[in-house]
Amino acid sequence: MKLLDLIIVGGGPIGIACGLEAQKKGLSYVILEKGPIVNSLFNYPNNMQFFSSSEKLEIDNIPFISKEAKPKRDEALEYYRRIVTNNKLNINLFEKVTTLSKDGDHFETITNKSNYSSKNVVLATGFYDIPNLLNIPGEDLPKVSHYYKDPHFYAGQKVAVIGASNSAIDAALECWRKGAEVSLIIRGPEVGQRVKYWVRPDIINRIKEGSIKAYYNSTVTEITQDEIYLNTSEGKVALPNDFVLALTGYMPNFEFLEQLGIELSEDERRLPNYNPETMESNIAGLYLAGVICGGMETHKWFIENSRIHAGMIVQHIINKH
Repeated sequence: MKLLDLIIVGGGPIGIACGLEAQKKGLSYVILEKGPIVNSLFNYPNNMQFFSSSEKLEIDNIPFISKEAKPKRDEALEYYRRIVTNNKLNINLFEKVTTLSKDGDHFETITNKSNYSSKNVVLATGFYDIPNLLNIPGEDLPKVSHYYKDPHFYAGQKVAVIGASNSAIDAALECWRKGAEVSLIIRGPEVGQRVKYWVRPDIINRIKEGSIKAYYNSTVTEITQDEIYLNTSEGKVALPNDFVLALTGYMPNFEFLEQLGIELSEDERRLPNYNPETMESNIAGLYLAGVICGGMETHKWFIENSRIHAGMIVQHIINKH
């Protein structure tokens, strides 16, 4: 088995950036992606528009041209796909890492398709795969989803949207505009302050005019086939309900990190241990890149401020060897 310089786990924008940098510097590498190219972006809502402008989503100074200043999901898929194909990056798609371990001075990576040996590994796996669960009765019903794709599905239905961040607010507005009867359940006293600045006034106005019913300072206690039950500041409420979109955020795969021996902070942030100057974790040769670096602070790292990780990591590998 050939000993590679680098295995990159995750074929999102940051994983692709790491592959580009490794290729430019002459390192042998492979990107392992469990789904299609930029799998997380592919699973975003169909109509999603980025908070960042297109130039901030660029990697390796490759221009990203979009119709509007802030590109949409399909434009991003086209951009990153063309980067992969035009640069002939060594990326294996629909190949999931099942086991990763360190054996002496190198790493052994086992996937559902093959085995690999490498001197270094980059984890650029993001955080979109594991939702923050409500842990309430009825959460496992078929009517409940932690992901949202297309508002057409919910036309004419009673939809409860749980959450106050961008994903929840976008879903609430889109479903209402396609004819759903939308209830918005928010744990805090207001719509999230980090909601996109051109969207936040929209949802606030829809709530004020009564088009969307918002329940602030409220939590969901139970979901049944026909209703959803809330604890609100004004007492308990039962809402007739057809579908629930529990868009309460996501988290990195902490269990996978701990199995590798990566140290996590003992507070609620669960920040992984890494050197911010090299992105190397507490395990020599094992690097972190992208939003995974933020632990539970999933709002801390984005494409625009973590794309620099690629250059930092590859330069450190070159310096070491």
